[in-house]
Amino acid sequence: MRKGIFTWLLLWLAIHVAQAQRTEMLLEKGWKFSKGDYSEAMQPDYNDSKWETVTVPHDWAIYGPFDVNNDLQTVAVTQNFEQTATLKTGRTGGLPYVGTGWYRTRFEAQAGKQVTLIFEGAMSEARVYVNGREACFWPFGYNSFHCDVTGLLNDGGKDNVLAVRLENKPQSSRWYPGAGLYRNVRLVATGQVHVPVWGTYLTTPHVGEDFASVRLLTTINNAGDKHIRVVTEILSPDGAVVARKDDVRNINHGLPFEQNFIVESPSLWSPESPALYKAVSRIYVDGQQVDEYTTRFGIRSIEIVADKGFYLNGRHRKFQGVCNHHDLGPLGAAVNVAALRRQLTLLKDMGCDAIRTSHNMPAPELVELCDEMGFMMMIEPFDEWDIAKCENGYHRYFSEWAERDMVNMLHHYRNNPSVVMWSVGNEVPTQCSPEGYKVASFLQDICHREDPTRPVTCGMDQVSCVLQNGFAAMLDVPGLNYRAHRYAEAYGKLPQNIVLGSETASTVSSRGVYKFPVEKRKGAMYDDHQSSGYDVECCSWSNLPDEDFALADDYDWTLGQFVWTGFDYLGEPSPYDTDAWPSHSSVFGIIDLASLPRDRYYLYRSIWNKKANTLHILPHWTWPGREGENTPVFVYTSYPSAELFVNGKSCGRQYKLSAEESRALAGKDSLALQRRYRLMWMDVPYEPGELKVVAYDEDGAEAGEKVVRTAGKPHHLELVADCLQLQADGKDLAYVTVRVVDKDGNLCPTDGRMVTFSVKGAGRYKAAANGDPTSLDLFHLPKMPAFSGELTAIVQTSEESGEIVFEARAKGLKTARLKLHSSR
Repeated sequence: MRKGIFTWLLLWLAIHVAQAQRTEMLLEKGWKFSKGDYSEAMQPDYNDSKWETVTVPHDWAIYGPFDVNNDLQTVAVTQNFEQTATLKTGRTGGLPYVGTGWYRTRFEAQAGKQVTLIFEGAMSEARVYVNGREACFWPFGYNSFHCDVTGLLNDGGKDNVLAVRLENKPQSSRWYPGAGLYRNVRLVATGQVHVPVWGTYLTTPHVGEDFASVRLLTTINNAGDKHIRVVTEILSPDGAVVARKDDVRNINHGLPFEQNFIVESPSLWSPESPALYKAVSRIYVDGQQVDEYTTRFGIRSIEIVADKGFYLNGRHRKFQGVCNHHDLGPLGAAVNVAALRRQLTLLKDMGCDAIRTSHNMPAPELVELCDEMGFMMMIEPFDEWDIAKCENGYHRYFSEWAERDMVNMLHHYRNNPSVVMWSVGNEVPTQCSPEGYKVASFLQDICHREDPTRPVTCGMDQVSCVLQNGFAAMLDVPGLNYRAHRYAEAYGKLPQNIVLGSETASTVSSRGVYKFPVEKRKGAMYDDHQSSGYDVECCSWSNLPDEDFALADDYDWTLGQFVWTGFDYLGEPSPYDTDAWPSHSSVFGIIDLASLPRDRYYLYRSIWNKKANTLHILPHWTWPGREGENTPVFVYTSYPSAELFVNGKSCGRQYKLSAEESRALAGKDSLALQRRYRLMWMDVPYEPGELKVVAYDEDGAEAGEKVVRTAGKPHHLELVADCLQLQADGKDLAYVTVRVVDKDGNLCPTDGRMVTFSVKGAGRYKAAANGDPTSLDLFHLPKMPAFSGELTAIVQTSEESGEIVFEARAKGLKTARLKLHSSR
């Protein structure tokens, strides 16, 4: 009898503890979706059987079709100094993102639990219903938000119906925003006493090589006047317990539960060594554990020093950053960790160490990857404040929602070590308002209140305004978008005595496309809607990369830069933005829409990547009809000098100029500044054959060579995958570069034939892109024309382990096959 009672008590205790513990799940599969508005779709008994079944994250608009009439906008882009409104085609990517869509799914929750739904991003104006009743409304499509739905659940928590209405209005964006539940939806269930969403705040008040102090504030909901016990262990990057506190106290006046720790000989977080710790907190009431909450963090210090610049862990460094929009090219806005990791891997190899989330809150998966892979982040929430850029933009909600959006963002990401700076906006028209500084101060004060550990900036493009009206002077860090020629003026006039390149370059180029004659040009436009791959063209408001390199090299007080952009993105097709269909994606990207590096990638790599040598030649050397014509050759290299050969004949040796030598040539040579960072042979007559460059190190010894050959007749397809071993999780991706080559494997750089794909086995075809900003071929169809001889196809795994066979075919060429392997 006693044994039975004891067993029953153990069972009761196990059930009681289990009910009190936190559970979390993704709501991914089995969603029903339909575009259109359905007034009764929130009702539990609504018949959605004819709706499409989708998996979330989901972007309903990326499937197209492309159309010139999608979101036509007649506007004057004031930040580009336009005075007259003109028709803009393809401004939001030429995709059908405008409209209303509904999502529905069912979920269960354990009775007696506190249940919260977390939406990491819903585009946009989300209305969330549970069992026919509205749970919450959140208008901003880029922010994460959460709803407590405990009081809306069915008795027993069974068979609950979740419905979400989303609406994208026309003229609500300046780029492709995506559409739908494009980020993850999570269900979190806890006991009554629990740590709420984003409920911890962890700082490192002292950071040194010998020790670091860690301060952890934990918010505990529904504690009342109970005695709360919190046991927290600090785990090192290798999982060892390096500090522990066991504290019991009442929650004082609603303040968070505070604990302080010392970590001896800490591993400091940096882009070169992204060491990550965990604080694992167990919450007890009346001797019973009621919750467990893990906070991942890094130990690092940041400083901004007047006249000197930015310091990480006491060491001076410059941001080698890029700006990125949130879309993933042919995948659209639907977040995918493998795609994000692919982007960051390419950027890391380039030497990039920082990301600006322009101009919106990021997906949490991106921030987590930046923590893990070692990228500093500037997180930016807004492209509009209270004055409109777009007729239906965020200005409609700013006064009521800006603080709530900021608080969500700050609470979400203030524990992430990768985040080193907040930006409160980008090129907002408010910057030139006489009282615009008050709005900037309002937003900056929210950052200081919620997270006093990080500085605040704003991307400003109207330099005269912000220098005169006090707007730039009241920010922690003045950030200038472009206007490189005014950095020194801003440094001299502003009290902070520092300048950040919050958005730089906007150099434009098309992969594998070269224009003659080779000359520096602003706003150059051509009949084919491409830009020159020689990297000497930029927009009317912007500049070439070399100007920003020089500013970083020559002045301590410049903090570095965030280049516009790391990757191409859908929409904003500058310079072809005025009635210029079919252009519908940018050519700003250092890496194009197909995730293929442009020549410019190697220019940045030659300056930024200090761990590997770079040697890259441009242009290609297949120019039938240009025989004897002048065809300049550029070399991007980390070496100080190189010699160029055409068919074994030397074209001479070039040396990178010093800053003094470059300045001495100013006014005499339009490319004088470029000669600091590029080797350029401007007078090379084209003749078919072999183009070779031999690089020399600082001692004058041969250090490497690179060869480009004239391509013969296209012969076969070549396949190169970024990885051959994949995870069988239904989400992992392989990026397969498809190249049209001759019989010797030389790229055929002008070939544009159609390529078709098939995938068999434990995976499926996902999408393809070719990097052509004028291509109207749909990403999700299993065919895509090559552009400059190349394209990228994306393969997605299933949830079954096994072999995946990818095949590419093209008329007149030998078929290519590639085997991938997927496992759990």
